[in-house]
Amino acid sequence: MAQPELKRELANRHVQLIAIGGTIGTGLFLGSGKAIQQAGPSIMFTYLIVGIAVFFVMRALGELLLSKAGYQSFTDIAEDYLGSRAAFITGWTYWFCWIMTAMADVIAVGVYVQYWFDIPQWVPAIVCLIILLGLNLLTVKNFGELEFWFALIKVITILALIGTGVVLLVMGFKTDAGSVTVTNLWEHGGVFPNGISGFLFSFQMVVFAYVGVELVGVSAAETSNPEKNIPSAINKIPLRILFFYVGALLVLLCINPWTELSPAESPFVKTFTLVGIPVAAGIINFVVLTSAASACNSGMFSTSRILYNLSKNRQASSQFAKLNKNHVPGNSLFISTLVISVGALLSKLIPEQAFGIVTTISAICFIWVWGVVLVCHIRYKKTRPELQAKSKFKAPFTPFINYVVLTLFAAILIIMLIAKETRPALLLTPLWFILLFLLHSIRSKKEKSSKIAKNIK
Repeated sequence: MAQPELKRELANRHVQLIAIGGTIGTGLFLGSGKAIQQAGPSIMFTYLIVGIAVFFVMRALGELLLSKAGYQSFTDIAEDYLGSRAAFITGWTYWFCWIMTAMADVIAVGVYVQYWFDIPQWVPAIVCLIILLGLNLLTVKNFGELEFWFALIKVITILALIGTGVVLLVMGFKTDAGSVTVTNLWEHGGVFPNGISGFLFSFQMVVFAYVGVELVGVSAAETSNPEKNIPSAINKIPLRILFFYVGALLVLLCINPWTELSPAESPFVKTFTLVGIPVAAGIINFVVLTSAASACNSGMFSTSRILYNLSKNRQASSQFAKLNKNHVPGNSLFISTLVISVGALLSKLIPEQAFGIVTTISAICFIWVWGVVLVCHIRYKKTRPELQAKSKFKAPFTPFINYVVLTLFAAILIIMLIAKETRPALLLTPLWFILLFLLHSIRSKKEKSSKIAKNIK
């Protein structure tokens, strides 16, 4: 009997909005406040630099995914070009950083609901997990629909902000913080008010802001027309970066002098409040709530598919490869959701430090995953020139740009080591990689012993 496979039920509109949702998240709505305080107006350059780097990672990933029909995620690619150890470490690392991110987001859901209802924060957090689990267990199309509407809410909010900002600029509107003018970008200490160090220290939060953009690659196995949908979604990333990140931040900083924004408060809430919208806090709280739910939804989807893929490659228990009647990896979804819920309860013990620790570890782990994609692409060009010649979606400026982006990622890790806030998490994260290295070594020895025993028999 033929084994059930993942269904290709994600339509073009799902893939497009998954790509948008992946580039608009908690890092922009919440993390940008802290990043602005570190870098001032120069934060726009940080988002632009990291955004361009991520685009080249995505172009490399897109070309690799479309070069071979059997690829279902970048763990398959790592296996093909770097071997089973790299695939094992990359797959489990990707699972780990999405688990960490989902933990933070599900707790955030509980916090945001408390804005309207005086209930313990764990109650809405668990309710959110149960609802998302139930919907994801039905069909992959449900995941696509959820992300479609979640992303649409984010897009409408940013469009409203940018539209409002342009009108206020033309009017020369005055707020409690002063006039709405482009001169706010340089009149309060210059574009680099905290010097180059402030600009450099903002990179960690900005890297975290782009976490999720690679979901286009994870969803490849369940996309109805990958040859069309994946290139279309990836090629639109630069415009989305310019518009949704740089454009939104430009408007924010024209309305508010950067000195008026608090790292503990969403700059979006502050902006809508300043322009006189009385329900601004409630509106933005709803948007941030859906953003957190969206990130948790993405985490459940990606972790379950990574576990499924690891199992198919014999790098995790065979139980994780089982699909339910709706062609969804139910066991993988259950275990990922269980870990997220336990982590959410544990992270409640250190609510003030949890977000910073989780975002730093996530950023480090995603730099690893993105770096593996670039290294695999370099290997692909060297070892499979016949595939590269036939490619209809060639990554530009390679392999030169691969080395440039890898150098940038290495520099960001050095910056994290220098910064006091991110140094502890950076020093702890290698323990995860050492653990995976040892686990793979033990697994490999067991497999060799098993083969020898079979040959003797």
